[in-house]
Amino acid sequence: MARLTRFVFGLAAYLFFFAAFLYLIGFVSNVYVPRSINLGPASPTGLAVLINIGLIALFGLQHSIMARPGFKAALTRVWPESIERSLYVAMTALVLCLLYWFWRPMPELVWSIDTSAMRYALFALSGIGWVIVLISTFLINHFELFGLHQIWVDLNKRPLPETKFRQPLFYKLVRHPIYTGMLIAFWSTPDMSQGHLLFSLGMTIYILIGVRYEERDLNDTLGEEYATYTTQVGKLVPGIGKARN
Repeated sequence: MARLTRFVFGLAAYLFFFAAFLYLIGFVSNVYVPRSINLGPASPTGLAVLINIGLIALFGLQHSIMARPGFKAALTRVWPESIERSLYVAMTALVLCLLYWFWRPMPELVWSIDTSAMRYALFALSGIGWVIVLISTFLINHFELFGLHQIWVDLNKRPLPETKFRQPLFYKLVRHPIYTGMLIAFWSTPDMSQGHLLFSLGMTIYILIGVRYEERDLNDTLGEEYATYTTQVGKLVPGIGKARN
């Protein structure tokens, strides 16, 4: 019964996150959702800036702290290891929902492109960014990344296989294509409002900080093989950000 309960929790966490991820696309693009970067309850500019920065910081802290090995080790003393990743996924989705609900629009435009061809090109580029994010998760095992593999082997009473280092497709060009795709999606817009600019800047800063901790953990986990990889492939942009030998 406990295994089945863990499986249901992990599946629910995945579906919750996937819904939150789909909403994120509409939120950033200002389409198909009731609240977005530019649509929601109004606040004075100063208050909106404080609230929005706080929401971005909350996302960054949750996403980074819960991903650290020390936190995971402490958590799994009181929480089943098979659904540790599922809890992380569920909490990420929850923090995203808080961001969507409490975000305060700052709709004044920083730039706006009127040329139809350029507008369509930027919308297409944003879409490509999201596609890169999704494909990249499958390249490194989508099901393990979001906890589904863990709950499946737990349900079937099998041990988890060891993590192996691989370099499929996008990972031959950049070390963190998920983050690269997000940056493309966040910045590619024909109508950059003050709120969208704040969101994009905040998320970019989080990614630049978070990727340093992630690389440190990957070096500890994967060892010399990953260390060599960092000297051969750029961090977020092809050819840029290679580690020194």
